[in-house]
Amino acid sequence: MFEHDVLVIGAGLAGMRSGLAAVNRGVNVGVISKVHPVRSHSNAAQGGINAALTDRGDPWQDHAYDTIKGSDYLADQDAVAVMCQEAGQEVIGMENMGTIFNRDDSGRLGTRKFGGQREARTFFVADFTGQALLHVLYEQVLKAGVRVYEEWFVLSLIVRDGQCCGAVVMEIRTGDIHVIRAKSVVMATGGLGRVFEPSTNALICTGDGMALAYQVGAPLMDMEMVQYHPTTLKSNGALMSEAARGEGGFLINSTGERFMERYAPNMMELASRDVVSRAEQTEINEGRDVNGCVFLDCRHLGPKRIEDRLSQIRQLGIDFANVDMVEAPVPIRPGMHYQMGGIKADVDGLTSLPGLYAAGEVACVSVHGGNRLGANSLLDTLVFGRRSGEHAAERSRDMVHQSIDDNDSETDRKSIQGMLDREGRELFGKIRFELGQTMNTNLAVFRNHSGMEKASSEVDRLRDRFSKVVVADKGKTFNTNLLFTLELGFMLDCAEAIISSALERKESRGAHTRTDMPERDDKNWLKHILVNRIGDGDREIQHLPVVITEWAPQVRSY
Repeated sequence: MFEHDVLVIGAGLAGMRSGLAAVNRGVNVGVISKVHPVRSHSNAAQGGINAALTDRGDPWQDHAYDTIKGSDYLADQDAVAVMCQEAGQEVIGMENMGTIFNRDDSGRLGTRKFGGQREARTFFVADFTGQALLHVLYEQVLKAGVRVYEEWFVLSLIVRDGQCCGAVVMEIRTGDIHVIRAKSVVMATGGLGRVFEPSTNALICTGDGMALAYQVGAPLMDMEMVQYHPTTLKSNGALMSEAARGEGGFLINSTGERFMERYAPNMMELASRDVVSRAEQTEINEGRDVNGCVFLDCRHLGPKRIEDRLSQIRQLGIDFANVDMVEAPVPIRPGMHYQMGGIKADVDGLTSLPGLYAAGEVACVSVHGGNRLGANSLLDTLVFGRRSGEHAAERSRDMVHQSIDDNDSETDRKSIQGMLDREGRELFGKIRFELGQTMNTNLAVFRNHSGMEKASSEVDRLRDRFSKVVVADKGKTFNTNLLFTLELGFMLDCAEAIISSALERKESRGAHTRTDMPERDDKNWLKHILVNRIGDGDREIQHLPVVITEWAPQVRSY
């Protein structure tokens, strides 16, 4: 058995920022990840990180307002204020740690404009900002002496006397199962993108943390709010960064029309993501497309600007669409990108389960509401990763460990052995693909009651098939067949929560756009939806008021 004061599950930006903050408070910290830390999905964040700096004449209140408007007024305004007030110190802090941000001609940190924001407040490293931040944080975590469990898989959380006090884990290299005892656990496992197919997300984004918390009674909030990014490649869902539009790229349809003028005449391509995605999907649905796509046109930016600031997505277009954006428009369409909902947590990462914290995309602190602004995700990971780590460290300082031992892994051992012993022909891959297709068909840019009910029935059927899945590889060393099967169980839990929440919200708001209920209804639905797991697979829906401080809901236009 292993033991730490604070155990951080996940080694992306939120996880490593949390671990670094905790170890700097003088406690013993362990960080566990199913992949090498610099292969975490934060690595894929491209466009930048937002911060309003007062010395540039950009007050944090303006950033907060843009965020709240972008959320379609579902974000909790007190939480948004915390994020926006602390944004500057996080960006400057990362620069001081060694992040080489782009600079302007005067040598100051450079910015670009991102969607839904009235000011250029997005700091960036070309079009691989997440990768740059991730490597710098990993260096800092190693320097601080944090124990990193690289390529270990979390099977379940341990709860004793109403408190989360550790996790049952599997070392992927050996297949050995262990218990890690902790006074506090920070969940920072990222999103659930692969519940949908295709997705901009890495194959590792399977909703593990949300499902693990859900299974021990922590509620999930705003799960119906699934963001479709406007610019993803048709062939494989690869992300073509919003930075392209921030640098001045256009969206055009099959006739060459710059169609956003009809949908968002003021902000055009830099309206909020849900608005742009709906506009694109409308163009496609009404026949102004080419093979289910519209186009991202960056030719007018010129080869030098594209190579300096958009080199990664240029190469993606060449590799996966056989199109060089220097020479031709790139075919794109909306694609699943981000989960605004997650484990309900406050601004210090506290969940309803004592001892369990959550930060980053796995959490719903409620700063994104119905639609996240581009470049607020990296900010979310750093601000709330740090706050969660600090609070978990202070909580753990004077505590004693709960009495748990290796026997607490027995349930997981038996479950895994049951999978390995099972015989038959049902394999995980087909179920996973059918799940992703079902979610993408029925819970995408546009939704309706009948489609969501169909998805619910299909997920129930897939759940039944999952109980019969056979793990063909019976070995212990790097048994990815077993890991993918375990991930599928987490994905089904997440899908059920998304569908339950979506059926409950009887209006259109942000990313949740219902063709059968097209209007926003502040009178009845200006509230969060929480999904609780009760008993053996049953679900309970609850509502929670949205926190409004100074920005009253208004008609949202761009």
